[in-house]
Amino acid sequence: MAKRAVLLINLGSPDAPTVPAVRRYLRQFLSDPRVIDTSAIARFLLVNFIIAPFRSRTSAHAYQKVWTPSGSPLVVVGQQLAAKVQERLGADYQVILGMRYGQPSLAEAIRRLRTTTIEELTVLPLFPQYSTAATASAIDVVLEELRAKTAVPHVRIIRDFYNDPAFINAFVQVGKPQLKSFKADHVLFSYHGLPVHQVTSLDPTGQHCHKSESCCDSIVEANRYCYRAQCYAGSRALAEGLGLSPGTYSTAFQSRLGRAEWIKPYTDKILPDLKARGVRRLAVMCPTFVADCLETLEEIAMRAAEDWHKLGGESLQLIHSLNADDVWCDAVTGWIRKDELKLQTEGAAARAVH
Repeated sequence: MAKRAVLLINLGSPDAPTVPAVRRYLRQFLSDPRVIDTSAIARFLLVNFIIAPFRSRTSAHAYQKVWTPSGSPLVVVGQQLAAKVQERLGADYQVILGMRYGQPSLAEAIRRLRTTTIEELTVLPLFPQYSTAATASAIDVVLEELRAKTAVPHVRIIRDFYNDPAFINAFVQVGKPQLKSFKADHVLFSYHGLPVHQVTSLDPTGQHCHKSESCCDSIVEANRYCYRAQCYAGSRALAEGLGLSPGTYSTAFQSRLGRAEWIKPYTDKILPDLKARGVRRLAVMCPTFVADCLETLEEIAMRAAEDWHKLGGESLQLIHSLNADDVWCDAVTGWIRKDELKLQTEGAAARAVH
């Protein structure tokens, strides 16, 4: 029986592309205080009387456009990734997929570990950049569920891999053939957005994040947990790996919700600027998402492409994400193997001391 486990975590998806299922999903997702970090009463009223009732129908229609015969693209790809990583790691490991919201639930994935003899648990939230709304929320649930376990395994968390060489190489290897085939004259790196206050709240100095146009030009102590700075660092690394010269790529942020100020520039607002600069064939890569999902397949490949055509652009092409590509499965497996080696080294060092 496996003594080591790997928990792969992604955000989640509704159980079906229907209004009731989407409404349930939105209520669970947006009721998370890490996601909408306002007072409990304000959040309850906002989610249950404004967002869920009015957004469910629109979101359900969007999900219907991307739903597959096997189900949600995000869940299907996640299961494929877990299966491939399991195959690479072998019987010594138990690889489990858990979704922070929806099914297969993260809580259920943790509970499944209680019936095994797991001694070591590697947790991999599949969020390249750190955010309290995604990374911290997922880790919250993992630690809370483990509290109920009598024998808590040794836990390691792999996170914030936005500029890890294996991650960058995977995106380059997956993206480069698509870019070559499409013959793009500009590449837009489009990341999921966040409210500004969720970024600035992580600046321990209170004097760096969102204080100047150059605040995200490099990673320093003040912005080491800054989502926006990590996105820009990822763009620079990807541009170098793809051989893109300055001026041939841009960074922007999509998927806004509500009236609060979100980090800029906005993806939908940058499109007219790119068209005005003479861009005709625009490729869009979404390095926030390691798997294609609603935000890439519907928001970019469909809606953004339609907007681009209306602006007079020749073509907009989504560069598909890592999904369960072999190079990505190898990268994930490599991190876990490296984590295992580190554990063994630390254990040997501890035994030597005693």
